[in-house]
Amino acid sequence: MSEEERPYRPLGSARPSVEPVGALPLATKRLALVTGGHRRLGGIISGALAKAGHSLAIHGSHDTRLDSHLALTLEAQGTEWDGFVVDFADPENAEELIARVAERFGRPPDILVNSAAMFGQDRIDTVTADELMRHYAVNCAAPAMLTKAFATVPAGTGDRCIINILDQRIDHPHGDQLAYTLSKLALAGLTQTSANALAPKVRVNAVAPGLTIATPDYDPDQMARLEAMMPLGRLPQADQIAQAVLYLADATAVTGQTLYVDGGAHLKSYDRDFMHLCR
Repeated sequence: MSEEERPYRPLGSARPSVEPVGALPLATKRLALVTGGHRRLGGIISGALAKAGHSLAIHGSHDTRLDSHLALTLEAQGTEWDGFVVDFADPENAEELIARVAERFGRPPDILVNSAAMFGQDRIDTVTADELMRHYAVNCAAPAMLTKAFATVPAGTGDRCIINILDQRIDHPHGDQLAYTLSKLALAGLTQTSANALAPKVRVNAVAPGLTIATPDYDPDQMARLEAMMPLGRLPQADQIAQAVLYLADATAVTGQTLYVDGGAHLKSYDRDFMHLCR
């Protein structure tokens, strides 16, 4: 059986009795909660945190399965981890997640990565109030409730930080995916206000990716056209987003900052979303 075919543990089946070989001692480990951390970009961020020696609380909104690459990474690293299924459609559920993680691991998380997001297709002439509220609930209200709980839970005196995953479009919004864009702009505002309000006890920063993990309907020619549109002539790789998260997790003198990892896309204004521009 190849590594790609190996079965992996579902969320919630951590093995707390196993001490990872070669991992950092538990006393020096940090516990990271990654929302949407079971797949796609969130899964790659979780994998990078695992390789850095951190314990993981991995959140998924509905399902209980990890991407295969993440499952293999956690197995190879011997990572202490557990999974939590919480639907952020009701943001009040998010606030309870911090307490659940603290109860499971015996301590609250030291790192919170707000990566979970929803992404719909709408414009000003088609958006509905329901779509606006659904996006806001998942993409901003839930992170706000998590931030509140993270900041108020009894914790030690070590470095604690929050990293929000934004989108490079916040600098030059266009008309596509209106509800998503507005919710990410709100999350950017949360980053700034909470960084100021929570200092010096909690640092709050953000990473703003460009197009990173394309959907299968992008063909190689389309990707080449998109790369040519970037100021740097290249698109970011998912592991570069994860490395930015790792930097902010360790940068104890940094708060209130947004790192753009986007090939320079935020320096330009695009009339449409990339999916339309590369056709």
